[in-house]
Amino acid sequence: MKFAYLIKKAALAITTSVAAFGVLLISSCGLFNPGENGDNPAGPTVRPGGPHSSAEGIPDRTAKNEEKILNFSTGLNNGFWAADGWKNNGMFNCTWSAGNAVVKDGIMNMSVTAGGDGYYGAEYRTTQKYSYGYYSVCMKAAKCPGLVSSFFTYTNSPVWDEIDIEFLGKDTTKVQFNYYTNGVGGHEFLFDLGFDASEGFHEYGFDWREGSIVWYVDGKAVYKATENIPSHPQQIMMNVWNGIGVDDWLGAFDPSKLPATAQYLWSGYGAD
Repeated sequence: MKFAYLIKKAALAITTSVAAFGVLLISSCGLFNPGENGDNPAGPTVRPGGPHSSAEGIPDRTAKNEEKILNFSTGLNNGFWAADGWKNNGMFNCTWSAGNAVVKDGIMNMSVTAGGDGYYGAEYRTTQKYSYGYYSVCMKAAKCPGLVSSFFTYTNSPVWDEIDIEFLGKDTTKVQFNYYTNGVGGHEFLFDLGFDASEGFHEYGFDWREGSIVWYVDGKAVYKATENIPSHPQQIMMNVWNGIGVDDWLGAFDPSKLPATAQYLWSGYGAD
């Protein structure tokens, strides 16, 4: 009887440990995901306070396995490439370096570093353009004042259209949503996550339709925009960069915290 009791107790301990491990992995962008079509069987993570009122009643949405068009753990790429040897004008205070976008152990590490008389950042993008649909990323934000880590869509042809998910390194407990239509922005919305995005992997996404954009965090709709929505196909992009002349937005850049790194596991697109 005592032996049988010990066997039963051991089996219960193993089952409990496996269950706990499964929950841990599910919370990390569905890395362990036995649900059908990649759906998260544990349901979405709900932040304290809930979504913005604009997103109330919108169904949950997470990336399905077949929608993951970029996956660093498997080598799936679909035409993504790293920018190298040039820099943007204006607020960008770094030169893009392919050497700052490094895949190790199935994770893309995109960093801002100091070198010579300047700074180097990282940018990864598609050649192909995509239209309406659900865009998603599993990532961990970089923490450093004056720095941005992001996932977004962008085109400058025939006009400047863009849809953003941006993490400001001065406070990674929040995420900023924004978009540009024909070069006109000013749609920023800062969302309180209820967790620190630099401390773990989470799924972030947006569902872009003809008359709206809905942003999601860990599968839960959290904000919706409906005015002057972009309409032109765009590249899928992600980058990490330090700013200049925008301290009121990003905070004063702190080079002592370099290198600062954002990490990416995968990116997804599902046509509307």
